Amino acid sequence: VLPSFFSSSRSGVKLIAPLGCLASRQKHTLPDLPYDYGALEPHINAEIMQLHHSKHHATYVNNLNVAEEKYKEALSKGDVTAQVSLQPALKFNGGGHINHTIFWTNLSPNGGGEPKGELMEAIKRDFGSFANFKEKLTAVSVGVQGSGWGWLGYNKEHGRLQIAACANQDPLQGTTGLIPLLGIDVWEHAYYLQYKNVRPDYLKAIWNVINWENVSSRYTACKK
Repeated sequence: VLPSFFSSSRSGVKLIAPLGCLASRQKHTLPDLPYDYGALEPHINAEIMQLHHSKHHATYVNNLNVAEEKYKEALSKGDVTAQVSLQPALKFNGGGHINHTIFWTNLSPNGGGEPKGELMEAIKRDFGSFANFKEKLTAVSVGVQGSGWGWLGYNKEHGRLQIAACANQDPLQGTTGLIPLLGIDVWEHAYYLQYKNVRPDYLKAIWNVINWENVSSRYTACKK
C-alpha cells in the first residue's frame, strides 16, 4: 500500500503536492477511553478522568485542528511569517493530543505490579532493578517545574531505555528523539481535584494502574 503522499498511475508513482494531502486529511478526533471514567478508582477518581479526557484532551484536539487549518491557509498563500507564528500552537496542541493518546493506553484498571519478559529484563539492565527505575521516574516526575510530563523512552540509536522530563505538552519523540513507552502526566489537572497540591501522593498512586502490557507492547514494537 502506498503512503498517502504518493499516487500510482500508468507512468508509475508520482508525488502529490503536499497541499493536496493537507486538504484531504481528516480532522483529528478525541480517542475513546478503553475503560470507564470511574474504572481507575480509587487511584484516579472519575471526576478527574472525565474532565481530563472530555475537556482538556478535547481542547487540545480542537485547537490542533484550528491551527492546522490556519497553517494550511498560510501554506497556500506562501505566508512564511504566519507559518512560523503558528509553530507554538501546533507544538503545544499537537503535543497535548499525542501525549494524552499515549497516556490513556498506559493506564488500566487491571494495571499495577511489575512488567514481565523483555521489558523487565531491559529495565534491570538499564536501571539495575525495577525498584530503582520506579524511584528514578517518580523523582523526575515530581521534579518537573510547573506543568509537564515524566517519561520512560527508548533510545533507538543506543538500544537503551532512558528517563526524561518534558515541559508543558512538548512531545517526547519530537523534542528528544526518544520513542515514548510510558508517560506520566504531572499537570495539576491530572490530579489536583483528588490530591490537591501533593504531587508525590498522586505519583505514588498512579503506579497501581500502570498498564505494563501496553508499555511492553510499545517496547517490542519500537525495537523492530
